[in-house]
Parts: sequence; structure tokens; C-alpha cells
Amino acid sequence: MNMLALTGARVFTAGRPAHQPETILVEDGIIAAVGADIEIPATAQLIDAGGGSVIPGLIDAHCHAYGVTLSLEEMEKWPLSYVALKAARRLEAALRRGFTTVRDVAGGDPGLAKAIRENIIPAPRYLWTGPALSQTGGHGDGRNPLFHEPDYCGCATNVVDGVEAIRKRVRQLLHQGAHAIKLLTSGGVVSPTDPLQAPQYAAEEIAAACQEATRRGTYVTAHAYSPHAIVHSIRNGVRCIEHGNLLDQTTATEMAERGVGLVPTLVTYDAMDRRGNEAGLSEIGRAKNTAVLDAGKNAIRLARAAGVRIGFGTDLMGDLQDEQLQGLRLQCEVEGIERTIEAATAGNAAILGLAGQIGTITPGAAADLVIFPGDLRENPELAWQADRTIIQAGQVL
Repeated sequence: MNMLALTGARVFTAGRPAHQPETILVEDGIIAAVGADIEIPATAQLIDAGGGSVIPGLIDAHCHAYGVTLSLEEMEKWPLSYVALKAARRLEAALRRGFTTVRDVAGGDPGLAKAIRENIIPAPRYLWTGPALSQTGGHGDGRNPLFHEPDYCGCATNVVDGVEAIRKRVRQLLHQGAHAIKLLTSGGVVSPTDPLQAPQYAAEEIAAACQEATRRGTYVTAHAYSPHAIVHSIRNGVRCIEHGNLLDQTTATEMAERGVGLVPTLVTYDAMDRRGNEAGLSEIGRAKNTAVLDAGKNAIRLARAAGVRIGFGTDLMGDLQDEQLQGLRLQCEVEGIERTIEAATAGNAAILGLAGQIGTITPGAAADLVIFPGDLRENPELAWQADRTIIQAGQVL
């Protein structure tokens, strides 16, 4: 049995006040005990947190390992081997920042997931949806509208139309091991031809995807910005909304009533606003980004007031991935450090259907931990600074 004892830890996790330093005992990668008076076995590896804050491993519920460029058209033309190698570097970088779990909501495949399970590459726990599904002319359709091109089936998005075609593709993805299904049900910032506001996919198409996912014990999440698109999605079975920047109070209330979670992605708009030119964001993309930049923070406030479960995501593409920790800063500006850490740990775990398994420092949960050299309540900026120690499944990185 591999044992680790983390002493002097001010445990900073949902529902647990961090007053006095405690000990976290880990056995074979699982948290065995948490408390002030724990007997430490002589064989345990000792780590002294020095009174610093210890949080559960961070979870990025909107990560794009395969999002190696902001150009959808360019990315989908590159060999998958090249994209996967770049994805491995992106995943390792996320892990080094303290993100011990990520959900890839437009990419990933059984090969990358298998390599991670076999420890071929260092990476967070990897939950993937496979390519996001888009209607023709939708957010995921990167084809040049001036030319007739064949059906579009790339590593990040697939264009799939019609109930039966959607059923078949969802079944294929779930058969391959996808954690969940991602639909694109409104326009997006980086896509060139579709307006942000308009809903995408017909009601019966969304319902077909949700029925298939539900039968397999999982769920559908949807990229959606406007109230119209969000309502169109959740009334047909979608259980999670990505972005949701243009949310209004009526829609937030309906989300809460239906138990639908929200994964905001504030940092991607902030980063594209500052660095869009260097990252290759198009003129159309910059205009769309301006429309949703400030609205995202208000969407979180409305969702919180309505009782919606709020998670945390980043949605960073290309070279913007190094902004990942700044997402914590931006969400903290809206909600404060305690709610932000909860959103990026226990909140995301619940949205992913993994409550109690990750995102918490309690016996029986995975020993994914991040140690900060100070008190997060007094110095919240520690959350987005570099200095930290990361433990993944009981192993110190």
C-alpha cells in the first residue's frame, strides 16, 4: 500500500471551514482520512503543507486539447497525429497548473484517452466528448461557404444533420467511450458564417441526441449563448450549457428548475480581446467577441441568483492556453474566491456526474490536491499565480 500524509494543511473545500491545520492521509491514491488527530503510519511519505491552503485538484470543464489553433478550417486539415502530439503538450501544461481533471468538449478520441490511462503521457484525468456535433452552416461548420465541399467530419467538429444520422453518430461516440455528447446549438465567436443569437438544430434532432445519451447513463451539453438557444436546448433534454453569456433571468430560472448546470468561460473572451490579433482571430470573430465579453459576468450573477449550479471552464484555443489560471481571477471578480474554487472543484464534479469522486477533500475521493503557500482567503491571487504543489492520485508531481 502506498501511503502519503499531508500535514499542516488548511483544507479549503466546499462545506469545510479552513481554520486549524489538519492532516490528509492518502492510501493508494484515495483520501483515507482528514482531521487534526490522525495517526500517521511510519511507512507514509510525509509532506508538510506549512499551514498553506490545500484545495481539491482543479477541474476545467471546458477544455480543448485538440484546439491547437483558433482557425477551425486550418485545424481540421492537419493530420490527427500532429494535432494529438500538440494536444499532449497542452494537457501536460494544464496538469502543471493544477488542473487534475479536464473535460474536452470538442475533441479527444479513444487513442488519446488510452494513452493517458496507460501513463504514456502526463495528463489530467481526461473526460472527452469526441467531436462536437454541428448542423450544416452551424458553429462547427468551418467550410468555406463560397465553395461546395463534401461532408465535414473533423477531429473537433462533425457536421451531422437529421434525427437518424445524429442517433447513429451519438451511438458511435458512446460506443467508443465518450464521457458525454456535445451539441452546438447556437452561433459562436470563431465561426465565420453564423449569428450568435440564432438557435441551431431542430428540436427533434436535439431530443434524439439526448435520448441516446440518457439511455447510456450520461448527458448532452450544449454550446449556447442566447436565451432563445438555451431554452431551445434545455426543453429538449440538454443537461448543461456551455458559455451562456447572453443569459437572462427568466431563462436562468428555467435552467434551475430543470437542474441544468452552467459552465462559464470568461477567460477566453478576455484573452481574445487582448491577444486576438496575435492568435489569428478573424475580424468577424473580434466583433462577436466584443458582443459577449462583458455579458459573461452578468450571466454568472443571474445564474447564481436563480440557483443554477455553476461550474468553471476556459475554452482556450491555440496559444491562448497559457491564460488558463486567469479564468480563476475573472470568475473570482464576480463571485469571490470561495465560490470560484467551489465552482472549479465540487461544482464541476457535480456537473460531470462525479460528485464525491473528485473535486472534494473527503474520505473516498481521489487524492487530487493543490497546495498553495499561504491562505487563499487572505490572498486569493495565489490561485492564479504559479507557485503551487500538485498531487495527482496520491503522487506528487
